[in-house]
Amino acid sequence: MTTIASMTTMTSAVYCDGVTKRFGKQFALNELHLAIPKGKIVGVLGPNGAGKSTLFRMLTGLAKPDRGSISVLGQRPGWRTNAHIAYLPDRARWYGDHTVNRAFHWGESLLPGFDRAVAERLAAFMNIDLDARVSGMSRGQEARLMLILCVARSVPLIILDEPFSGIDVISRERIIESLIDHMSSSELADVERTVLISTHEIYEAEALFDHAVFLRDGQVALSGDADELRAAHGSMHATMKQLYR
Repeated sequence: MTTIASMTTMTSAVYCDGVTKRFGKQFALNELHLAIPKGKIVGVLGPNGAGKSTLFRMLTGLAKPDRGSISVLGQRPGWRTNAHIAYLPDRARWYGDHTVNRAFHWGESLLPGFDRAVAERLAAFMNIDLDARVSGMSRGQEARLMLILCVARSVPLIILDEPFSGIDVISRERIIESLIDHMSSSELADVERTVLISTHEIYEAEALFDHAVFLRDGQVALSGDADELRAAHGSMHATMKQLYR
């Protein structure tokens, strides 16, 4: 018998049913119920401590819920699903002695679905020299490289945790412009990709979002189609200000 829950699991990229996670006495997630539709660019938004990073770690199997269940691409998170996920954690860094070319070679060798031609096109768009050594890069340049290694993969789920954190405005604009161009590229026509982006830079990044989830105290405070939320509140930035003031 097919239940509503099982149907939701099959049609969602991510489905959480009563997910709870505590660290000591503090709830990171508290009876979280969430369904994220497939094929959307989704802003996962909220203040520090709302549960965004904990949720992302659970989706990649790096943390386990104390209670509740999680489905990612129709399966329980783990090594089977991770081959289909590109994950960029908060404050990720690359090997300082590598060049960009070597990083792309590593990606070709070890990252499922990595497309070097796409990576090189993105590097050119983002003004990244293929012969540059990571140790000599600015924080913004290294952030662009880390992002390229994620989004140049042909996988159904990409998770980006604060990809713009600590990056100057010019670099943020360049990265967002590149993402918009890349996500609309015909190269991705045969891949139904869901992208989850956690960011505090909502004003600049909201043009990316098709869907938004606002978390507060480990629960969903608001979620829905981005255009409908903009129509109701004016913008994602305004929505967040109203929710968390």
